[in-house]
Amino acid sequence: MNSMDANRKKSRTVAGILFLIYFFVLFYFLFFSEEMGRTYSERVYHYNLVPFKEIGRFIRYRNVLGRKAVVLNLVGNVVAFMPFGAFLPIFSVRCRRILCTVWYSFELSLVVELLQLIFKVGSFDVDDLLLNTVGGMLGFLVYFLAVRAWRGKHGNKTT
Repeated sequence: MNSMDANRKKSRTVAGILFLIYFFVLFYFLFFSEEMGRTYSERVYHYNLVPFKEIGRFIRYRNVLGRKAVVLNLVGNVVAFMPFGAFLPIFSVRCRRILCTVWYSFELSLVVELLQLIFKVGSFDVDDLLLNTVGGMLGFLVYFLAVRAWRGKHGNKTT
């Protein structure tokens, strides 16, 4: 095994470990975090099936809800899925195309939302599906730009 293959294997191993850590942290915050209100069982369960309803509500009532709630909901849902979109193309050659990564980001978000619906943790929100999918797409763009910068700096070597 030459040094390029060894470096590639080492990079994939480190990326794999970071990906696993990301999944554990993501699922903790989505299903178990007290700070996110996930363990509060006394509340009535809510869900949203109308696209852009909650996004509009958070924007419209941003002064009432507070900056933290707005950022946590809107930006947090996007940022939470960016690592998924960035890591996925590292592990799957097929997902080095944006549509594949966007599709799997949507699927993962749908699984999360359905689990929240089934277990009545958090809330099922179609807007979260949109925001999470955008996050996966932005993560892919970060991956794409990083690969492009790497190739520009180190020649056109395969990464």
